[in-house]
Amino acid sequence: MGMNSPLLQPIQVGSRTLKNRIMFPPLTTGYEERDGSIGPRSLHFYERLAKGGVAYIAIGDVAPVNTASPTPKLCEDSQIPSFRKLADAVHAHGSLLALQIFHPEYDVPGVGRMIVGSMMAAKAAQAARASGDMATFQAKMAESEKIRQEAYAKLHHDMLHFVSEATVEQLTAIKEAIAACARRAQEAGADAIEVHGDRLVGSLCSSLLNHRTDEYGGSFENRVRYALEVTEAIRAAAPDLILEYKLPIITANPDGTPRGKGGLVPEEAKQLAVLLEKAGVDMLQVAQANHTGNMGDTIPPMGTMPYNWTLPVAKEIKGLVSIPVATVGRVITVAAGEAILNSGEADVVGYGRSLLTDPDIALKVARDEPIRTCLNCNRGCVDAIQNRRYISCVLNAENGDEETIFLRPGEGQKRVVVAGAGIAGLEAARVAAKRGYTVDLYDTADKIGGQILLAAVPPRKAEILRSLEYYSEILPALGVKLHLGEACTPEIMNAADAAIVAVGAANVSLPVPGADGDNVVSAWDVLAGKVQVSGTCAVIGGGLVGTETAEYLLEKGCQVAIVEMLDQIATGESSTILPLIQKDFKDHGVAQYVKTKVTGYTASGVEAIHTETNEPVVIPADWIVEAVGSKKVPFDTADVHVPVSFVGDCSGEKTADIAAAIRSAYHAANQI
Repeated sequence: MGMNSPLLQPIQVGSRTLKNRIMFPPLTTGYEERDGSIGPRSLHFYERLAKGGVAYIAIGDVAPVNTASPTPKLCEDSQIPSFRKLADAVHAHGSLLALQIFHPEYDVPGVGRMIVGSMMAAKAAQAARASGDMATFQAKMAESEKIRQEAYAKLHHDMLHFVSEATVEQLTAIKEAIAACARRAQEAGADAIEVHGDRLVGSLCSSLLNHRTDEYGGSFENRVRYALEVTEAIRAAAPDLILEYKLPIITANPDGTPRGKGGLVPEEAKQLAVLLEKAGVDMLQVAQANHTGNMGDTIPPMGTMPYNWTLPVAKEIKGLVSIPVATVGRVITVAAGEAILNSGEADVVGYGRSLLTDPDIALKVARDEPIRTCLNCNRGCVDAIQNRRYISCVLNAENGDEETIFLRPGEGQKRVVVAGAGIAGLEAARVAAKRGYTVDLYDTADKIGGQILLAAVPPRKAEILRSLEYYSEILPALGVKLHLGEACTPEIMNAADAAIVAVGAANVSLPVPGADGDNVVSAWDVLAGKVQVSGTCAVIGGGLVGTETAEYLLEKGCQVAIVEMLDQIATGESSTILPLIQKDFKDHGVAQYVKTKVTGYTASGVEAIHTETNEPVVIPADWIVEAVGSKKVPFDTADVHVPVSFVGDCSGEKTADIAAAIRSAYHAANQI
């Protein structure tokens, strides 16, 4: 639709105009400095979004107090300059900057004092050791550990009970800190404040979490009192800014149980929306409530929740208020966003993970260019947040390192040959072509994709095919010549200026007696549909391929056991998906033989030993499905005389995951 796309139309929000309807909703990134200020990584990430045309950029989880959490903080005037620099960078590209102010649902000063006490004891311990006083060293280290454990115990308690136990004086102090933060945001040149309606504020609103009996508990009016007081305090402290409110909704899981706890059920959320507009809020962002400890509630992985599942509530709220309503949550494609706007269900569309994958959505919509779409895999983003790492999209090699990683201009007219059309080969071809080179891509298969085609087969995994849809559109647009069903020979490579080998990996088999039996098959062949199994199946290997193959077999009606040498299965699985796998295995009675080493196969099953006790283990099975790993496919370059780079699974002794494959391909093609 180009410039006529509804996504690209301006909209008035409060005293400001958004140049389009594309919003980057608040995400915890981990890019900020240790003191919570905006450093180079954070600055260049948000500036890159602005360059890509995003109209409204919200910085997630800006703390108004000095918490131990790894989030941005604006709790002291000394932090204002770093946020001002960010605002200036975003404004240079016509984008607006919003700061989402949040307060965690625990006693921040109390926990902080305990953590500092633990650190001080540890410091004293090190001083004692340096002086040779080992008795004091041991005593102080024990004291440090005791205080640390007490701090975590208090934190755990507060996450459940602080909302009900906090005194009015504590709540007042927090409200004042939020107002002071808003004042600093205005001084820093921000355009908007977003109230984080989840966490402490949402917990107070929640009938599931708030058990107070004072003026902040009980009735709906009492439970939302603090939220309204906070918005009033922000409006007074920063009257020139847009005031947005993230309105968290407690929705329902497929089994009918509540999804999320902080926030409000839909009927109460609709009532609060009307009150918020009367209180001077300029925009509402209708979102999923959280507060369960699993970020999969608010940022669900592929195949677990419908696309934009909170939209029905957003639509109802839009019918009750006159201010703009933003929607967020699994809005994957431009077409989906355009449909939402055309139908009048919302006014602004939040593309969160999607903008990590492709920050140029707005520019590409205007130019009718293919857009790299998010897989909702959660591996690079949500898992990173939960594991205290900075986020990075598995499909975008630049994400998180925008300052130092970007496409280099090509060096003259060159021809590049790529062998292998799996995900690494496809990315290598894209990058080389984007740099202006002539690219030929070869693969002996009759379609692109390589192992991605297998990865899409297990339950909930079909969305991974979006990665291939992007390359099938962008490569022809870039002039890449695709040669399917053809081997890339040394002669072909030598006719080019450079070659990239991305021929992938092959599955391996355990070198044990019986491995050549008719009842022994590979997980790859099972997922590819080359062999059909039934009855009882023993899956050898409890890694990602093994667990996903086991789920696939359960779906086909098989009875499954998993055999794994480690002490647990699925150690590399996404933390947002692992609970689903565990529930699936429990519901289907999957036997898990961990700490178990296979010694041989027979016609009736698996022979093994327990790795700790050395006791024999016998596992009956009609079929034995091996998922014990893979090894790189060899590629002989002895007769190749042009520079050659190996990328993806065939680039080293250890095979690559999708993120590593993408990054190795990007860097190799970017260095030619």
